[in-house]
Amino acid sequence: MPQTISAAVHHELLIKKSRFIACVQPMSDRAAAQAVVAGLRAQHPGAAHVCWALLAGGQSAAVDDGEPSGTAGRPMLDVLRHQDLEGVLATVVRYFGGVKLGAGGLVRAYTDSVAQALLQAEKVAIVKLRQLRCVVPYAMEGMLRRELDLAQATLLDVSHGDSVTLAFSLPDADALAVQARLNESGNGRVLWLDTDD
Repeated sequence: MPQTISAAVHHELLIKKSRFIACVQPMSDRAAAQAVVAGLRAQHPGAAHVCWALLAGGQSAAVDDGEPSGTAGRPMLDVLRHQDLEGVLATVVRYFGGVKLGAGGLVRAYTDSVAQALLQAEKVAIVKLRQLRCVVPYAMEGMLRRELDLAQATLLDVSHGDSVTLAFSLPDADALAVQARLNESGNGRVLWLDTDD
């Protein structure tokens, strides 16, 4: 099951006088990630490189920022993928210490920087939600609310007219079972609406 992280976490490594400042943080899309990277460049004008990797739906990215191709962004992205993360930006600011690390050393440095930061991050499961709407007679409102509480659904809206219309959300994986249970409890008196009605 894909996960994200709850908050930004920083970690710093020193390798042969080079300083690697890593950060992993929740991120929704590429534009937001690029704004964060631009901010890091402004904060660290003396840094040799600001490398980054993003996993956010179809907006993944791996940027080496002047490091030899494939030695920074791609290894960072691989760490995020290996941990089945989604909606996460990994950045590493490198201050060059005067000693070249070689391709293998760079891959290890960038991989370790991100992996160490992720060890401190609180991971949160990503649960896909489904919204449902239904109409019931007034006499069934209490029963329906109890069933929704049991299913740990989130009540989004209730409107009272000739009958009661309820909108709620719940984990996608539970939606069909909850609908079936409500249909059975309601003896056919639960009317389901399209969510865009």
